[in-house]
Amino acid sequence: MTIRAIFFDFGGVILRTEYQAPRQALAERFNMEYEDIDKAVFNSPSAKQASVGQITEAAHWQAIGKRFKLSAVELQEFEAAFFAGDVIDRDFVEYMDALRPKYHVGLISNAWSGLRDYLTKEKLINVFDSVTISAEVGVAKPEAKIFQLALDQANVKAEEAAFVDDFQINIDGCEALGMKGVLFQSPQDVLKRLYEALK
Repeated sequence: MTIRAIFFDFGGVILRTEYQAPRQALAERFNMEYEDIDKAVFNSPSAKQASVGQITEAAHWQAIGKRFKLSAVELQEFEAAFFAGDVIDRDFVEYMDALRPKYHVGLISNAWSGLRDYLTKEKLINVFDSVTISAEVGVAKPEAKIFQLALDQANVKAEEAAFVDDFQINIDGCEALGMKGVLFQSPQDVLKRLYEALK
């Protein structure tokens, strides 16, 4: 069946941690390994709650501040340092934008409540014909429901859609529904695999 819609993950695909030094320095400041500070921000109980909209992103950061015993100012500095090495791949964004209007281009992201405002601030929101954020819909990848919500927004069948993500578990989730999964390893690899899928 012909592909009519292409969905992309955000973190790890469009926004990537290209420079690990700032986060590594933050980890060392708190006598932690890089993986442990990463887990504290992205895989803590409050992070998981924020990902499905049970608490706000601000509430999650308050929990981080409490855990690390940070003042309000220190918490702002912590957050800035944690994300200092993250870079939006603008060339990849241009490629995505060029897929329209021939294809519906959508976002499916496990993210906190602040993502939509961030996309707007960074002038990325208009690249997407639809945006499905886990915190807004109350369900996260790899659950089938979040993929189905995105498909419904695009008005396409699963077999008419492709999805790009950097986690195999999420690729498995979309493929279980009938979508074409593309595991992100590099922009060049994804472009090649999407080209083949769209021929």
